[in-house]
Amino acid sequence: MTGKLLNHRIEGAASAPPLLLGPSLGTSYALWDRIAPELAITHRVVRWDLPGHGRSPADLVRPGATVADLAALVLELADALGVERFAYAGVSLGGAVGLHLAVHHPERVTSLAAICSSAHFNGARPWRERAELVRREGLEPLVKTANDRWFSGGFTAPELIRDHARADPEAYAACCDALAAFDLSDRLPEITAPTLALAGRDDPATPPAHLRQIADAVPGAALAEIPGASHLAPAQCPEAVLTALRAHFVPAAGGARWGMAVRREVLGDAHVDRAQARQTPFTARFQEFISRYAWGEIWTDPTLTRRERSMVTLTALVAHGHHEELAMHVRAARRNGLTPEEIGAVLLQTAVYCGVPAANSAFAVAQRVLAEETDDGS
Repeated sequence: MTGKLLNHRIEGAASAPPLLLGPSLGTSYALWDRIAPELAITHRVVRWDLPGHGRSPADLVRPGATVADLAALVLELADALGVERFAYAGVSLGGAVGLHLAVHHPERVTSLAAICSSAHFNGARPWRERAELVRREGLEPLVKTANDRWFSGGFTAPELIRDHARADPEAYAACCDALAAFDLSDRLPEITAPTLALAGRDDPATPPAHLRQIADAVPGAALAEIPGASHLAPAQCPEAVLTALRAHFVPAAGGARWGMAVRREVLGDAHVDRAQARQTPFTARFQEFISRYAWGEIWTDPTLTRRERSMVTLTALVAHGHHEELAMHVRAARRNGLTPEEIGAVLLQTAVYCGVPAANSAFAVAQRVLAEETDDGS
């Protein structure tokens, strides 16, 4: 353990399934700015900075670093956040980290997306030469050519170019060392996580053939190409990347199995287990309907966040006086990230539009539930 963690940003409900996002060499987690908030509707998104990039400490890596070293830092971060198993998506070097994790730590990776990445990066020589250049002259020569290496069709992302210029040269060179030593070509068939290889059709650094190699070797892997995208596809074509990642990481809506998973995440295992234990042949179809429709279609719709859905649900239950359901959904609201103060604000709003007597009863129910939570030490 290093004692230091990679700089990171967390978005989404604490109860949502974790999804880690890895960056490309020379960028920060800002590479995911136009995608991460949308993915956070269905996942607890953790995006991280490479050593010496963004705000990650430069001394987390040394000359001669390997992708295994970077993967170990990612696992340290996950452990510190209490994340045991996670989905993972990474761009270029970040994708290589994901491939390494899927091969060497399969018990941690539930699903994988390698974006504009590769099982190898065209041999060691070009990366050793780049590392020598950066150690000798700094990053300025590479910053000047970054736009042409990263984007196509006249596209530019000034904030990412600035991140490139601000990176620590020694840490950047160490990451080049990691790319020079990386080759998992012979290990790809060992990957068991559901895998998506996502290529930028105009990418000169990791062209579609590199992603096709991954898709051909990893059992059951899918391959997709994004027209008009170069190496940093999440910045240049965020809508297309988001669509592909949603399709890969979020099971199709409408399934009772997926709905049951969401139901457990929101209501908790104890409640769902009790409901399942009380199920009879008479109520079985109704329980399946709830899991399939309410939880598998409505609660998985990415238009609203789970926090927002909890607010709407609390209001509806107050309006109709469903106090037993209200207690259950106060607990669910806490799992979805609402604070007691926010729950109180929602109930106060209901006093205006649903009536003071309804809100008075709702406050009594919520106060009891929140007191139980405090007594449990939650």
